[in-house]
Amino acid sequence: MRYGKIAQDSLATVLANLGPYVSSFLFAIATIVIVIINTRQKTALENIQTQLKEKQEEFKEKIALYKKEALANAKEQLYEDRQKLNDEIRDRRNEVSRLEELIEKKQDEVELKNQQNVDKEYALNKKEDELNEKEDYLAETIAKQVTELERVSQMSREEARNTLLEQLKQELQQEQIRLIRENEIKIKETAEEKSREILSQVMQKCAIEQVIESTVSVVSLPNDDMKGRIIGREGRNIRTLETLTGVDLIIDDTPEAVVLSSFDPVRREVARLTIEKLISDGRIHPVRIEEVYEKSLKEIENKMKQEGEKAAYDLGIMNLNRELTKTLGRLYYRTSFGQNVLKHSIEVAQIAGMLAAELGANVQEAKRAGLLHDIGKAVDHEQEGTHIQLGVELARKYGEKEEIIHAIEAHHDDVQANTLVAALVKIADAVSAGRPGARRDTLEIYIKRLKKLEEIANSYEGIKQSFAVQAGREVRVVVQPDVFDDAAAAKLARDIVKRIEDELEYPGQIRVTVVREARVTEIAK
Repeated sequence: MRYGKIAQDSLATVLANLGPYVSSFLFAIATIVIVIINTRQKTALENIQTQLKEKQEEFKEKIALYKKEALANAKEQLYEDRQKLNDEIRDRRNEVSRLEELIEKKQDEVELKNQQNVDKEYALNKKEDELNEKEDYLAETIAKQVTELERVSQMSREEARNTLLEQLKQELQQEQIRLIRENEIKIKETAEEKSREILSQVMQKCAIEQVIESTVSVVSLPNDDMKGRIIGREGRNIRTLETLTGVDLIIDDTPEAVVLSSFDPVRREVARLTIEKLISDGRIHPVRIEEVYEKSLKEIENKMKQEGEKAAYDLGIMNLNRELTKTLGRLYYRTSFGQNVLKHSIEVAQIAGMLAAELGANVQEAKRAGLLHDIGKAVDHEQEGTHIQLGVELARKYGEKEEIIHAIEAHHDDVQANTLVAALVKIADAVSAGRPGARRDTLEIYIKRLKKLEEIANSYEGIKQSFAVQAGREVRVVVQPDVFDDAAAAKLARDIVKRIEDELEYPGQIRVTVVREARVTEIAK
């Protein structure tokens, strides 16, 4: 119907445009065509409706069939589930019955054990009463015996106890000394020969020049007239030099020489180089002094940096912080007891590395720790603290490993050496410092050390005489033979060694020898 309406409207539109002559004829034809179309559409629609009703009936029958099948399947599944549930309930009931029987059996066993425990407790109480009676009897018997012993020995219980403890103490002390001597002999037999061999090999391989300096430097002059030019008009030149360098200039009657005095070796070296450049240039006035001082300071800084890099490169130590390398180079102008500290550090690194190679330790860590062990001496003139504390701070500041820091901290026994590398650095430091001619002690320190050694030895009772010999490297103690036996003499030597280690500071090692001699003289007539 909708399509017929559209066609009719379209045809009316067309006919309106055709004109008045043919419109009537065409309108009649169009009306007939529209009626035919409407009739066909109505018939098709009725056919479609009929087919839809048939489909609906067919779907209803199928749905009913599906419902019957689903209902039958559900009933069957429900029956199976009910059977499984019944079987499971039956199994559970059987298990519960079994557990109830087991519990009843356990209860019977517990009751039986309780009864046995009651019987045992009764027997124990009876035995305890018997033991208490026996204990009372023994206490009474012991009291009678003690009273009788006190009467016979004419000593109280406390006196007898103290006497026994004193005897036991003496016996234990003698046994302790004997065990110490036996262990020392065993250790020496196995370790002394090997340690001597390793140290001798290491010391033979390492032969570094030992540099001895003092706190003064001497600058040679071409003539005595140069002294006046260095002093300058009204002393302005010498004041400028002393102010810039921080060094005292001593100009006295010494012919053709100026003495520079300072405890800071770097400043002293800068002053020496500055004066030599001024003498060579010939122009000496405050402005020129400042210019030459700046150049000399840069040269010394470059020299320190080069020496630090050279030391690290020669030892094969890589990845050393640049600032730490520069600080290490300052040791080139630092001395300790007359020994050049940078040379000493290189020697310690080499000795520690060779010892590590002999013992299978980490060679690179040993060398690195040996080179840096005295790094604190590069700044101890400028900062507060010991060179060990300053060295630990520098190493930690520039990212060194804890093993290296511990070796620096332990090389003078400020802390206990807990690693093999730390122990090797400590040994290498003692070997380097104790080599003949390595260090120079003042006469006052030397005499004080000898006196202190003899005072420690003479502080013990029963000492006849004591002598510090071999330039303080050995102490010989002569004891009274009736006061000391062999075991007590060995203990005395150990006690003296311990006190020397605790109270004195010294390079190398000190041997303690205890001499016990008994002489018997008879005269034949």
